[in-house]
Amino acid sequence: MEAVPIDLSGWFSGSEAEMDRVAAEVDHACRTSGFLSVTGHRITQTLMTRMLDVSQEYFELPVDEKTQHRPDDLAANRGYAPFESEALSYSLGVESEPDLFEAFNIGREIVPDGVSAADAVTYFSPNVWPDNPSDMREVYLAYWDACEELGHVLTSIFARALGLPRDYFAPFLDRTPSVMRANNYVRRSGHDPSSTQLRMGAHSDYGSLTILLADAVPGLQIRDRDGEFHDVVPAEGALLVNLGDLLAEWTNDRWRSTVHRVVPPPASMPGVARRRSVAWFQQPNHDAVISVLDVCCDEGNPPKYPDTTSGAHLMAKLMGPRAGEEVDVDEAFMAPIAP
Repeated sequence: MEAVPIDLSGWFSGSEAEMDRVAAEVDHACRTSGFLSVTGHRITQTLMTRMLDVSQEYFELPVDEKTQHRPDDLAANRGYAPFESEALSYSLGVESEPDLFEAFNIGREIVPDGVSAADAVTYFSPNVWPDNPSDMREVYLAYWDACEELGHVLTSIFARALGLPRDYFAPFLDRTPSVMRANNYVRRSGHDPSSTQLRMGAHSDYGSLTILLADAVPGLQIRDRDGEFHDVVPAEGALLVNLGDLLAEWTNDRWRSTVHRVVPPPASMPGVARRRSVAWFQQPNHDAVISVLDVCCDEGNPPKYPDTTSGAHLMAKLMGPRAGEEVDVDEAFMAPIAP
């Protein structure tokens, strides 16, 4: 099992035949792997490189300085998250040791029009911007915008692959509480390299899709249908794209929200063994109703999931890893809307 290579250049060519070809390749990748290795995405290498570098500059700051950027509210999903402050496997209802990564999160910079004050507090907390590095805010927002644009392109491709109007998903994505997370994995002084702790525990992503920028080093693994994990190393210049729970639900499991994890380097590898990544998580509007698509069900394949809202699913999933709470996987995966 692998991240299936997809070249998006044909989608931008204007040729209907090329767009159909790309959509068919994406459909096959989403059915079989749920992970895509995307080239031709139009995000510049310069921006991707600076995004990783400015994040590393931040993570190399003293811990006391970084913890000033940690929010008091665990549900805020903003600012700094220290090493061992989360355990992602809790989002699947699996208890584990804390994960060996630190992170920095941002969300949308401006609260969308029409969002209530209460929903703004829950889904659109203010971003936390450090003074150092001086260009961190500029770079993060530029990369955010590039990922959001690519996310809209991808959902247009998804719609074509499913036989839906090209703009089908657009009304679900005009007020998104999407989040971007920079991750830093390093071997810390004094940590036992033979420990069973993972750098990031096994989990599926919560929203519709994820765009991942990462160093071309081992660590990321994806799980196949037999429960075996397989290494995924990004190709030069490629972005990894994987599907989240809500797109799997929309498609009635025609497409896969693939479980993945990040494993530590072998004990024989010297030094800090750094791995850097930046994940942009596309989350449908917090009040968007997610219903199984008619094109993905019939009498012989009825809907597997009741309707839910994007926000209910997101918050249930977030609080397991952060608060160490047991998660009812069925409820968290698709929490029904109250009548």
